[in-house]
Amino acid sequence: MKVVIKIGGAALEDRSVLQKCARAVVQLAQDCHRVAVVHGGGIALTRTLGQMGKKTNFVNGLRVTDAETRDVALMVLAGIVNKNVVAAITAAGQPAIGLCGGDGAAFRARKKQSEGLDLGYVGEICSVEPRWLEAIWAQGGIPVISSVALGSDGEYYNINADQMAAACAVASQANALIFLTDVPGVKNADGSVMPWLDLKQVAALITESVIAGGMLPKLEACGHALKRGVGRVRILPAAQAQVLPQFYFSKIEFGTEVMAL
Repeated sequence: MKVVIKIGGAALEDRSVLQKCARAVVQLAQDCHRVAVVHGGGIALTRTLGQMGKKTNFVNGLRVTDAETRDVALMVLAGIVNKNVVAAITAAGQPAIGLCGGDGAAFRARKKQSEGLDLGYVGEICSVEPRWLEAIWAQGGIPVISSVALGSDGEYYNINADQMAAACAVASQANALIFLTDVPGVKNADGSVMPWLDLKQVAALITESVIAGGMLPKLEACGHALKRGVGRVRILPAAQAQVLPQFYFSKIEFGTEVMAL
């Protein structure tokens, strides 16, 4: 079975949570599943930009990225954050190989538009070359992919990590896509976590402002994956990552299963 796992939010900031995620990833790999990890790093990026005196603006959950912000994103996401995730997985018992989308031209990007606004160096994935993932899996490794990719213009683009994970899952024909996040799941209007979410419900929840901010690109990514053949998609709190190895074999009480009925 192929599984793409996206790690983001506070899980990348809290060493103990990251270690828990890494152990779950390694257990899946040692159970003979082919696992790829895609990570964000927005908290670390915002912190670094703040230390430089740069403010961060978001539009529909996407970071407005000028050239300087893009260069810092490349440094932070493909650098320290990627290598921290590689270190955690390696320490948990499985070799990990860190990549960004530019390595081997594995992920190619184009400039993304959002409601006619210019977001700068924000991209969306337009093609994926999965042979590099297959090569790492063939050698018993776990690919760890940071969310930056090259455009046809030779420029790096900042990619929303949820959407990069979905593109990775589709291109590798993954059986499952799992988002490990710092929220308990998708919440209803009353604040309770929805154990199941049909994609047909999403538009109404957005209109009612029940879903907003960073959850918007996440659910867009869920829909992209489900509509293109990924079997199961689940949003799961990273603090409960230990349940991952039972994902296909027992009922999981945490998070939200997103479905295309």
